[in-house]
Amino acid sequence: MKLTILVHPADEGGFGAEIPALPGCISEGETVSEILMNIREAAEGWMTVATERAVTDTDAQVVELEL
Repeated sequence: MKLTILVHPADEGGFGAEIPALPGCISEGETVSEILMNIREAAEGWMTVATERAVTDTDAQVVELEL
């Protein structure tokens, strides 16, 4: 899966990043390589939580789709 990541300089130094397709998925880092590692971890966590929430709905069915 490929996601678009917006990376921008942070006011206090370093960088901030967000993934528009995953609302609220943001991270920070001192370097671009660090921010890419951090935002990957944030995205994986975001998807895990979203999946867990969907599974708690007894009428929900989990289906995987590779993009």
